[in-house]
Amino acid sequence: MKTAPKLPEIQFTVRVWRENGTYVAHTPELDVSSCGDSVGKTKSRLREAVSLFLGGAAQMGTLQDILAEAGFERRGRAYRPRPVVAREKVKLALPVAS
Repeated sequence: MKTAPKLPEIQFTVRVWRENGTYVAHTPELDVSSCGDSVGKTKSRLREAVSLFLGGAAQMGTLQDILAEAGFERRGRAYRPRPVVAREKVKLALPVAS
């Protein structure tokens, strides 16, 4: 009996915040968002949205281009975003309209 080949996997960042009583989840690498009434439901909906987005891209034949443009690199069977070499919060004064 043959076993099914393992499919490639992708790793991406999930950021969740609250906005007007609703939780919003976003993956910056793919610029996909979703929302819900709890953190868990919101993350689950984001996974589904990403899956649908990538599945549609695969059907259209654009998946490899999208992943390359989003900065993903293939390592074995996994796609990972390029490593971040610096991360910081920056404070900048906003200009005031006259």
